[in-house]
Amino acid sequence: MKFEQFKAGVWRQQYQYKSFSPIPVNQEWTWEDPTIHALLEQANRALGELNAFSLIVPDIDLFIKMHVVKEAQTSSRIEGTQTGIDEALLPEAAIRPEKRDDWREVRNYIDAVNIAIAELDTLPLSNRLLKQTHAILMRGVRGEHKQPGEFRTSQNWIGGSSLTDAVFIPPHPSEVPDLMGDLEKFWHNDAVTIPHLVRLALSHYQFETVHPFLDGNGRIGRLMIPLYLVGHGLLAKPSLYLSDFFERNRASYYDALMAVRVSNDLIHWVRFFLTGIAETAAKGRDVFRQVLSLRTEVEKAVMTLGRRAASAQAALNLFYQKPVLSAADLAEGLGFSSPATNVLIKELIRLNILQEITGLQRGRVYAFERYLELFVK
Repeated sequence: MKFEQFKAGVWRQQYQYKSFSPIPVNQEWTWEDPTIHALLEQANRALGELNAFSLIVPDIDLFIKMHVVKEAQTSSRIEGTQTGIDEALLPEAAIRPEKRDDWREVRNYIDAVNIAIAELDTLPLSNRLLKQTHAILMRGVRGEHKQPGEFRTSQNWIGGSSLTDAVFIPPHPSEVPDLMGDLEKFWHNDAVTIPHLVRLALSHYQFETVHPFLDGNGRIGRLMIPLYLVGHGLLAKPSLYLSDFFERNRASYYDALMAVRVSNDLIHWVRFFLTGIAETAAKGRDVFRQVLSLRTEVEKAVMTLGRRAASAQAALNLFYQKPVLSAADLAEGLGFSSPATNVLIKELIRLNILQEITGLQRGRVYAFERYLELFVK
């Protein structure tokens, strides 16, 4: 199928509404548009630079955990949750009751990302993996009764309050198994000669158009991107997430997807997606550079603590993974007594590395704010 001759699909009359049936994607794709080639080169270069950092940065997994938290908070915010990245790092007991539902959705997303990435060691990107991940995402939150872990067996819609005023109605549920089976084959069809990033752009469009779950499609569709990149060896670590780009360009994102369905404008969507990959990878690379610079600075500072330097370094490693910790969390992570932990905290505050953020006398929580700020820009 040539992009310039692409026909997105057909509208099918159902009872009192029309649903959209996209064409299968597991086929050859070609294009003439030179802009796609230029954007593809930029995206691959930026992705390669990001991947290089993930290979050379010592203890990279410490910092990847914050990438996951940032993704969970941003991707969930697109769906309407109001949890800040600092709140996502707090224990549930520290969250106001009225905000706990949103907090649980973000924490579920963090669990879903971490478990799905770990599963890639034994299970390739597949519908089975997406269903398992969806079940984790929906656990105990809004949507928990909407067939968690299963493709939908009833009609859903996007926008509007019902099928009668929906902005877009995905394919009838009877079509979902075949369309998702076709998409899974496309992920792994080596006979289709197409660059991975273009294949991924088509895959994200197709997933969001099929909308295979009753709830959580946006989050699973965005999570599918790093799963594909890691699963196909384009990234050694899950260090790239497009939710921030999509959130900052939300109207353009939705317009680009709809333009494919309504106007057959696949070229605009692929350009938009590749731009997102290039910008996000470059931003991720810059964050790694800033992390390394900050790490060098604070480790130089803790070396002035003499016999406490090793303990301070161990504490920093905990804060790199989770830059907001209570004194009790830190004591448990270090295996220290409360008095010894409090002495260490005072030293790290004196060095302007930690700040106390509650203003309370008991149950105090400490933040490595300069590190946290790198992920909220």
